[in-house]
Amino acid sequence: MLNTRLLKSLALGFATGCLLLAGAGSTQAAESDDPIKIILNDWSSQLVTSYIVGGMFERKGYNVEYVQADAMAQFAGLETGDLHIQVEIWPTTQWDRFMSSVDSGNVLNLGKSGVNAREEWWYPAYMTEQCPSLPDWQALLEPDCAKAFSNVETAPKGRYLGAPVSWEGFDEERVEALGLPFEVIHAGSDIALVGEIQSAYKRKAPILAWFWVPHWWPAEMEGDFISFPDYEPECYQNPGWGTNAQKAYDCGKPFGILHKAAWAGGASMWPAAYEAFGNLKIDDKTASEFFYAGEIEAREPKDVAESWLNANEAAWSAWW
Repeated sequence: MLNTRLLKSLALGFATGCLLLAGAGSTQAAESDDPIKIILNDWSSQLVTSYIVGGMFERKGYNVEYVQADAMAQFAGLETGDLHIQVEIWPTTQWDRFMSSVDSGNVLNLGKSGVNAREEWWYPAYMTEQCPSLPDWQALLEPDCAKAFSNVETAPKGRYLGAPVSWEGFDEERVEALGLPFEVIHAGSDIALVGEIQSAYKRKAPILAWFWVPHWWPAEMEGDFISFPDYEPECYQNPGWGTNAQKAYDCGKPFGILHKAAWAGGASMWPAAYEAFGNLKIDDKTASEFFYAGEIEAREPKDVAESWLNANEAAWSAWW
């Protein structure tokens, strides 16, 4: 079990690795009245999990503040200590930026959350009638296939509905590197993105869009991800890698298990809270339920979190 001495030493400059946390922790009172600042991003599972962490902190007597932050700009705040807790680091888009912050010594990698993540271009199964070579990415090079995904604004190019710009993801770079006859259009939010996909699916209209798992959607909408060349770090870093010797990003997105991050200086200020946060585990099914509650049932994230905390007190109490 992680002890207070180790947490303090990490805060003094030895916090570049992942904390190995396991088992039930301390139930001591809050060590500091200073507010623990928890980051809020703009998607449902992150918001609900943030309020779960904040709610359990508050029930243990900690002072909590919630701060809205951009999914990429947040790392600067974690490094300076203006932000303290991030419950979801997605390896699909945020990993390199996260590792840079960890390498600075100012941000802790508090380990895996337990959620398996994948983000990629997604299409509904009925589109294979017009593009039978799917999910092979090279099907998108075919003029008839690209036209099948087009609309009046993009024709004859296909239309790809990307995530909010702040999520990054390098979709424009991928289109250019692979020579795809597609135009990237960005949704304004995850709610808008999902809403447009749902609407198209109900009408059996063409749609090719950024989507991700875990989510509630696989149970309701049949489809598949595009099979791009497998991601390797060299694909993003070395233009000579892959099918296009002149351009980087000629591959799919990385994927893996979500991680947790925290400002290193907080390890000595709130050691018990950091230990509990490090012990947090959320599985794919639970994360999907959070998405469903927020996007289908239209419940407020904080309400969903409170319900989960009340129903699972034995689980989160064991994290302390």
